Amino acid sequence: MSTFRFQSIKETANRRTVEVKELDKKSVIFGSNVFNDKAMRQFLTPEAYKAVQSAVQHGTKIDRKLADYIAMGMKEWALSKGVTHYTHWFQPLTGATAEKHDAFFETSFDGSDPVEKFGGSQLVQQEPDASSFPNGGIRNTFEARGYTAWDPTSPAFIFGTTLCIPTVFVSYTGEALDNKAPLLRALSAIDEAATEVAKYFDKNVKKVTPTLGWEQEYFLIDSALAASRPDITLTGRTLLGHASAKGQQLEDHYFGSIPTRVLNYMRDLENECMLLGIPVKTRHNEVAPNQFELAPIFEETNLAVDHNSLLMDVMQKVAERHFFKVLFHEKPFKGVNGSGKHNNWSMATDTGINLLAPGKTPMSNLQFLTFFINTIKAVYTYEELMRASIASASNDHRLGANEAPPAIISVFIGQQLTKVLENLQKVTDGKLSPEEKTDLKLNVVGKIPDVLLDNTDRNRTSPFAFTGNKFEFRAVGSSANCAVSMTTLNSIVAKQLKDFKNEVDALIEKKGLKKDEAIFNVLREYIKQTKAILFEGDGYSDDWQKEAAKRKLSNFKTTPEALKAKVSKKAMDLFEELGVMNHVEVEARYEIELEEYTKKIQIEGRVLGDIARNHVIPTAIRYQNTLIENVKGLKEIFGKDFEKIAKEQIILIKEISGHIEGINSNVDAMTEERKKANNLTSAEKMAAAYCDKVKPYFDVIREHCDKLELLVDDEIWTLTKYRELLFTR
Repeated sequence: MSTFRFQSIKETANRRTVEVKELDKKSVIFGSNVFNDKAMRQFLTPEAYKAVQSAVQHGTKIDRKLADYIAMGMKEWALSKGVTHYTHWFQPLTGATAEKHDAFFETSFDGSDPVEKFGGSQLVQQEPDASSFPNGGIRNTFEARGYTAWDPTSPAFIFGTTLCIPTVFVSYTGEALDNKAPLLRALSAIDEAATEVAKYFDKNVKKVTPTLGWEQEYFLIDSALAASRPDITLTGRTLLGHASAKGQQLEDHYFGSIPTRVLNYMRDLENECMLLGIPVKTRHNEVAPNQFELAPIFEETNLAVDHNSLLMDVMQKVAERHFFKVLFHEKPFKGVNGSGKHNNWSMATDTGINLLAPGKTPMSNLQFLTFFINTIKAVYTYEELMRASIASASNDHRLGANEAPPAIISVFIGQQLTKVLENLQKVTDGKLSPEEKTDLKLNVVGKIPDVLLDNTDRNRTSPFAFTGNKFEFRAVGSSANCAVSMTTLNSIVAKQLKDFKNEVDALIEKKGLKKDEAIFNVLREYIKQTKAILFEGDGYSDDWQKEAAKRKLSNFKTTPEALKAKVSKKAMDLFEELGVMNHVEVEARYEIELEEYTKKIQIEGRVLGDIARNHVIPTAIRYQNTLIENVKGLKEIFGKDFEKIAKEQIILIKEISGHIEGINSNVDAMTEERKKANNLTSAEKMAAAYCDKVKPYFDVIREHCDKLELLVDDEIWTLTKYRELLFTR
């Protein structure tokens, strides 16, 4: 008997539900562990409080003397809650978060006079060792210096007994070594560009804030079952395993009753989220067995990105209390749906208007159309860069896998809005007659709110869909840091809005058109130019692949292909013009993402070879020996008639031998290709080799292993099976 596997199943079956105590009403505990406005008013001097607010709202720098007062107040607040350490919490280019804890506790030189100390210098800046973080050539390995700098727009929070201060992470020479710094620059760029355009419609607008509401999908597997699978432990997904007879085909898990253990995990997680100010609201079963989703109320983008990164940490820590393992991999199980992280994006003015929501007047609807069409134009112009922003080894498994958007970037807006754009396209070039103005405002622009009341159901196969008052970037992977896709999206829209304003102003100044007429003229041209990106049909169909090619839309199915768009002249010019990233920072990220891709495929190949040879083959041989003994016994009993009686056993013995040979020969071939790839000098060539030469062996080796799983006696199979991983509660 396979002891470890069956012990794990038994341990899982005997789990008791972990009881969760409700702390209080969510509205009462929300943000209790956040140095938010309420805490700042209580612990900061009026002058220090104003300095923080000014930094948050206007980006003004905080004086070092005031930073001391802010640090003092932050420390007193933290100590009042039992905190012992502080850390600069940052997001290096590993895709995860990072932290180095320092105690508030200090002593004098001779060890006397112990005191809790935390000053402005510790708050504003720290110098963690940067030598082991990915840098893509920005700095040499022997140059360890890197700096974390406080981001006052994202409030400090307490987790456990540690005060966590959100920060950016930069090199000694100032280049960004993290995901947050470029995001903040992109948000600043779109604020500036969108505010100028919004002033066409309301002169009182002084600030535009991009908003984000993410939807986090994930799998929950019992920790004992996860530990019994080396592939889950080391790669976050199953590299082999035959499909369970029952999967998701009955569609009985989606929005079904949440299992008790899972529900208690969710309740515990929500308590932690409330304390940390993460406004989670929605929880439910997803399509695949043991797959779930968590979604918050939308927030300002930088804070939403921080909250999602923090959430992923908290989810794993809470899971440990409930004996669960959280899987964020985009495709942890073959044959069932993978996991995404839909990014719902919009823009809001400081006057309280959602720029992607229609209003009650033609003017507000013209504003809506302006931002709506410019977003579509931005995606059309930079669709390759959008695809690159979601590229990863794990997301390659999901995109186009009949539960996720395809690798082709397209925009879905629904039939009704498509008709609106068709009518707008008919707008006369140049000045409008009084009749044309009336017809346009009453019959086209004025009816948009009514159109959206009966909006076409959102297309599940669309990677970028309009859903009533926001765009949903559905192709983002569940393990991704939202900052990468949001930096790209906000940058391309910022660039597009700048170009739009220049075109409109030129028509007003040079051709004497009135503002509305100039706007309509430019929007009409954009509608004509962007038809290729709009698609209402089935994104999974072969016909769409052919149609997309005719429309000259990119279709990069793998990460090494997709990432090239990041270092194109078009992308470089975009980021440099907006001040989001210089060419060194862009090239560094390209290098890092290629290396990450290579290393992930390399690890998976090594793990697969190990499992195939050290788990699957020995188990198959053990069962084969049992069959051989059976055949020998039949021969002793039945003599010359044994071949007829033992026919099926002999066939099975040969079949097992064939699969063993298939595994061994393909593992050898894969290893050789890996060695060749490792000798290549450039990151680009190495990633391509791992993609095109090494990775194809995965499916071949898996096929032989999965066939053996069906042939070998269940009692001796060492690896926990899909039916146990996905259906053991």
